[in-house]
Order: sequence, then C-alpha cells, then structure tokens
Amino acid sequence: MVSRSAAVLATGAGHAVRLVVATLAFAGAYAGLSAYGSADSAPANALTLTTQATTTQATAQATAQATGQVTVTAEPPATPGTITVTSAAAGPCRRTLTARTVLLNPDPDGTALYGWRLSRWSPTAREWRTHVADYAGFGGASETLEWRAVVADNPGWYRIELAVRGGKTLRSDRFQVSC
Repeated sequence: MVSRSAAVLATGAGHAVRLVVATLAFAGAYAGLSAYGSADSAPANALTLTTQATTTQATAQATAQATGQVTVTAEPPATPGTITVTSAAAGPCRRTLTARTVLLNPDPDGTALYGWRLSRWSPTAREWRTHVADYAGFGGASETLEWRAVVADNPGWYRIELAVRGGKTLRSDRFQVSC
C-alpha cells in the first residue's frame, strides 16, 4: 500500500511539472517563437536583413579635422528627427541592431527622459508588439543617442521607436530580419 506522504509527494511533483510546462509555454509565446507569416503591406523601401555565415564589412572613412585629429566613421551620421538603423551578424541567425539619432531636449533646462523600443510585427494580432525596451535620460539641449538590441532566432518585421517625454515618438522604417 502506498503511504500517504508518497501520495502527497507524487501530487506535488505533478503540479510542479505542470507549472514548468506552463512557464515554458508562456516564455515561448512571449519570445515570439510561434509560427507566423510576413507583415502585410510592406513598403517598397523596406530593408531586408538576411543573416549569413559571412558578414559584409562597413567601409570606414577617415576624416581629418582642423585640429589634426582623425575620426574614423563606419556608421552614417545621426540626425535629429531620424532614427538610423544598422545591422551586424553575430551568428547564424543572430543580428545586433544599432539605432542612432540626435535628440533635442524639449526642455533644455531640465532632463530629457526617453525610451527605446524594438517592436515586432504580429501578423495574427495585426499590430506592433514590444520585443525589447530600454529607458534613459540626459540633461542639456541635445545628445547623440545610440542603442543596441539583439534579435536571435526570431525572424520577422521590426522597427525601432524612440519615445520622448514631452516630445513626439520617432519611428524607424520597418525592416525584415530573416535567417
């Protein structure tokens, strides 16, 4: 005959297994590891980022300044009101995205609080959903901002947004990450 403590232990183990399975299912759904199609109505100027074993190297340009210092620039210059996105392969199906912009503080005498957001298009919900977010701030009239996010094993349509407290939200063009 099975003892009472063994029955309680078996019931508790069953509940623990169900909890672990439910947690894994939720984490998988949150990470976007479900089947999906492509984003509808993709614009003609959408950028497609395909991960390959080899990466293309950015051509660096050296610019001599009046002081005799040399600045090496591998990324396009940041401009106010525009988010520039560059991508680098970090593995077979892994991309490191870098977003750059110049942010003008709506209140130059105060602190500019802002939040970066990498959004992924959900074809089932037909809306942009937050994939990764980060928040920061600075004091002063303007600041050149740079933010990095990683997309790993999750191809789809993405865009990067920058929301500024007391200002407008900037959005990059949408782009597709594929393996």
